[in-house]
Amino acid sequence: MWRIALFLIFTLVAVPVATYYYDEPLTDLQWATMKTLLWVYGIAAGICFLVSTITDNFSQVDKLWSVIPIPYAWITAYYADFGPRVTLMAVLVSLWGARLTFNFGRRGGYSWKFWTGEEDYRWSILRARPGFEQNWKWILFNLLFISAYQMGLILMMTLPAVEAIGSDVPLGIWDYVLAAIIVGLIIIEFLADQQQYDYQQKKHALKKEGKELEYPYNLGFTHTGLWGYMRHPNYMAEQGIWLVFYFFSVVATGTWINWSIAGSLLLVLLFKGSSDFSESISTPKYPEYKRYQKEVGRFLPIKKKFVGKK
Repeated sequence: MWRIALFLIFTLVAVPVATYYYDEPLTDLQWATMKTLLWVYGIAAGICFLVSTITDNFSQVDKLWSVIPIPYAWITAYYADFGPRVTLMAVLVSLWGARLTFNFGRRGGYSWKFWTGEEDYRWSILRARPGFEQNWKWILFNLLFISAYQMGLILMMTLPAVEAIGSDVPLGIWDYVLAAIIVGLIIIEFLADQQQYDYQQKKHALKKEGKELEYPYNLGFTHTGLWGYMRHPNYMAEQGIWLVFYFFSVVATGTWINWSIAGSLLLVLLFKGSSDFSESISTPKYPEYKRYQKEVGRFLPIKKKFVGKK
């Protein structure tokens, strides 16, 4: 895991630098926007590190994942004097953030004591694995990867809005097409999360009542609805949202590749690693999961619909 984390941290620096030097220099207005965003990022990452270290709850970044892109987007819109394209992008980010925040909140992610709330079960599993025997190693991992890298990635995901600042290309049909695609992906993400939530709620309710689990709950993992066609439909939609978000900068600049592409590319890498880790937990836990992996695509419906054994 250390090697993966260090590779991701390296890409967080290398990819933006490489794409920046490939592209046109930032304008003074874009630099002023970036400086403000970097201040917000530094403060947020520092708070996440301190709070998680003190409370031993390492889901502080998770709490901000869906929240902080909203101020990032509106700060950018402010610097852009609320130009139509950047404002549209900020509205879409707000819509995305509101839905994801709702989903995280109903699963117990938030509490009136902001430093508490349910911690992602994967952190405790990861912390117990070889490589984190000494506490200082976990603290360093928390600083570099959980806090600095993930918070940096969240910022980078929103940077196509900065690239769109000052564009003389008027808002047009392609902006509306991109907006419609993002709304569609948000709906898919909502449906996937709702199906997973309903499945897990029902499964745990049956267990609590002491009843025997019958199909489909006896398999233990969500595999119906969208999950019958993709193993991670919510991850697919999440990646798709930010990849499409990048194309607003393409419309604004008229160039297919610019420096703000780094965030969406790094997000794809993160979800590849995250899904690998999640599945490494699910495979030994659920007997049917290996068959599920063989029969169903990870992020795309490229195989066939999964049919569990009743």
